[in-house]
Amino acid sequence: MILEQYYIECLSHASYLIGDEGTGRAVVVDPRRDIAEYLADARRFGLTIEGVINTHFHADFVSGHLELLDTTGAWIGFGEAAETEYPIRRLRRGEHLSLGEVDLEVLSTPGHTWESISLLVREHPEAAPSAVLTGDSLFIGDVGRPDLANLGEGSNTDLARAMYRTIHDTLLRLPDPVTVMPAHGAGSSCGKNLSAELTSTIGEQRRTNPSVQPMSEDAFVALITDGQPAVPAYFAADAALNKTARPLLDPRRRIPAMTAAQLRRELASGTRVLDARTPDDFAAGHLRGSVNVGFDGRFAETGGMVADIGEKIVLITYPGQEQDAALRLARVGSDHAAGYLTVAGGAFPAALADLVQTAPRTTVADLARLLAADAVTLVDIRNPGEREFGVIPSAVPIPLAQLRTRIGELPTDRPIVVHCAGGWRSSVAASLLRAQGIGQVSDLLGGYHDWAAHTITT
Repeated sequence: MILEQYYIECLSHASYLIGDEGTGRAVVVDPRRDIAEYLADARRFGLTIEGVINTHFHADFVSGHLELLDTTGAWIGFGEAAETEYPIRRLRRGEHLSLGEVDLEVLSTPGHTWESISLLVREHPEAAPSAVLTGDSLFIGDVGRPDLANLGEGSNTDLARAMYRTIHDTLLRLPDPVTVMPAHGAGSSCGKNLSAELTSTIGEQRRTNPSVQPMSEDAFVALITDGQPAVPAYFAADAALNKTARPLLDPRRRIPAMTAAQLRRELASGTRVLDARTPDDFAAGHLRGSVNVGFDGRFAETGGMVADIGEKIVLITYPGQEQDAALRLARVGSDHAAGYLTVAGGAFPAALADLVQTAPRTTVADLARLLAADAVTLVDIRNPGEREFGVIPSAVPIPLAQLRTRIGELPTDRPIVVHCAGGWRSSVAASLLRAQGIGQVSDLLGGYHDWAAHTITT
């Protein structure tokens, strides 16, 4: 048996290639849109990809099932409750998919969505199961949230109760040695306490995962419906794209470099400009109206928060990062990156000098003085679960994923300071507010971490 995991940090996303060495038959599970790595490994292992399976309709990225269909002719499999615009193979509970000796058993595991399935993997039909691909049902350290886009008329509570049965009546009944291989890891908005570990075992999760400990169904529902990260607006768009016969990703596409004159015209016309440099470099000098989404962080997901899917985008990057930045956006369905400008050493072209400005930043000591004088509006853009560990008094809680739609809630009669946990997301938020026409906005250097440390020492 060949079982390969592919993990991308930018989306905390794991996908899989499962193959049988004897027959050369293989399937890909939960693929991303850029499929070259799966194709290359299939060639390396002497495999033919004959099927592509999505454990559910993904909301945080656009799945690569249509790209694999176009390239390999593979059938597309979903849980039997799925409805799509394109032909699919409906995978039913208890069904076995044979790749030769390697056997995949379909488990019905609703809870994250109604059509969710997991795949139990055996090296041969009579063997004990060796792994289970759990999609977004059982994570390492958590379970999937029940409040994202889903099929049917059920409420979040209905899905949470379905997840309880999935965990306790299906997945925890598997043998302890079975390897757990989920579709997401730490940082994903598909859950709240995901581990940085990429695999575990049923036994280890039974012992250590807080969400699967013995508890009543009502207690479980309360646990997994409380404190979830705010849902990025693009999730609904991606869930819809994954059900439709959408355009394919062109693997040969290269976005062009832009001249200073072209970039000036794009800014004047209101095109969204994403500056992918670090918060420090952005603060030292950036183009007026641009939004700072650092390439070193959760670039794709955050790009989807600050720009609509389908919106035209221009990128500011360090040299050599421009094409990868466009690809990362395309992974969430944002295919309209029109061009780029690279900036090395902080130097913008002289022809754009009149558009370059610095970004104000606030230290913890300055914020303490402003708060004591009641001279500032403080906005906390962390997720609800993060605020359980401490808050700065008087801060207005608006998670970053909701900021664009809730800007109207912010008073504009005095300066605004934005803070997150460490300072990366607050640069995104402050630049977004300035780009939306709000003046006197700064971000807190070091975020809540530095505030908490300052409070302890003083």
